[in-house]
Amino acid sequence: MNSLDGIRVLDLSRILAGPWCTQTLADLGADVIKIERPGAGDDTRTWGPPFLQDDQGRDTAEAAYYLGVNRNKRSLTCDIALPEGQSLIRDLVKHCDVFIENFKVGDMARYGLDYASLSALNPKLVYCSVTGFGQTGPYRERAGYDYAVQGIGGLMSVTGERDDLGGGPQKVGVAVADLFTGMYATVAILAALRHTERTGEGQHLDMALLDTQVAMLANLGANYLVSGKVPGRAGNAHQNIVPYQVFEVKPPEGAPAGSRDHLILAVGNDGQFAKFCAVAGEPTLAKDPRYALNADRVRNRATLVPHLQALMTTRTKADWLGALEAAKVPCGAINNLAEVFADEHVQARHMVNTWQHPIQPDLKLVASPIKMSRTPVRQDMPPPLLGQHTPDVLGGVLGYSSEQQAALRVKGVI
Repeated sequence: MNSLDGIRVLDLSRILAGPWCTQTLADLGADVIKIERPGAGDDTRTWGPPFLQDDQGRDTAEAAYYLGVNRNKRSLTCDIALPEGQSLIRDLVKHCDVFIENFKVGDMARYGLDYASLSALNPKLVYCSVTGFGQTGPYRERAGYDYAVQGIGGLMSVTGERDDLGGGPQKVGVAVADLFTGMYATVAILAALRHTERTGEGQHLDMALLDTQVAMLANLGANYLVSGKVPGRAGNAHQNIVPYQVFEVKPPEGAPAGSRDHLILAVGNDGQFAKFCAVAGEPTLAKDPRYALNADRVRNRATLVPHLQALMTTRTKADWLGALEAAKVPCGAINNLAEVFADEHVQARHMVNTWQHPIQPDLKLVASPIKMSRTPVRQDMPPPLLGQHTPDVLGGVLGYSSEQQAALRVKGVI
């Protein structure tokens, strides 16, 4: 049994923020029916390479991007631009608890699939709209994409190397505004379902990438609102903690000439700083009034960090990591993705699933990070084929006959 057994989600979202939300709900046991365009499907089905390859080594139509955000779902094709497709969605809504879409503001109303229309059919419906800028405000009709929102929402102004070291604005390597919006939407949907359980009332959830990005500014947003000082880019350093950054270390023995190696040192409090100083062979540094307290280290980072950098280059990464971990000083390697998935701890935590996919019999994809002792997450593969579950959903959920389904196919609705 899964946590969300009995909850059915009608998913009209595509690309990342919405599908990330519904993938999490599906992991938790919800029956997620993913609506895709006939003949095309979710845009991310074509976002490659890489694609799965057939037994001749040729690319197929299955992009890794799509596979990574759609596990545990059922795929149903439906053209909502056609009146019959809109009618099909309205029929399904009567059997669903959650409806999620990420169309432009106003598009759903044009199709008669807006919250007001669908809640009239199902008053318990939790209806979640995911957009770039929300249902209100002067930007409401703009198209909102993660990259632009990282810029507009301030994240790129604090991401990247310092300007005085030749840096400039830098986006995060994964689409964090999309991903965080998907996670916030998941939380909002679960809370709304709890409200429905108590009262029988559904509601409309207005989730915006920009809102999420502003919330994600976290301590930096609070720093600005409290101080009035605009933070800049700090590279790999922390704005409020020192030493908490990447340091260069001595390359390992036998490394090619010119090689460089690095590690992360993440000293979070004064006690850890004292332990670090002891490991580094300079215990008196922790008693220096310029550096004894974190606030002092932040104010005096310009003198402390160069001194620490000189110390760090005297020993290799393996030497430092072993000594610092033994002293319980937070630190870490900087792994590439091959090293991540080869890591013994990542493997012990079962963060990769392997499925018998019809194209690739040993398909490996990242697993859900959620681990629950009584209601474990589901472990089903993404829908291998576009529209694979259309007959199951139309017959099993709606009771449509084979003749009715055939008529919809002829009209291009499914």
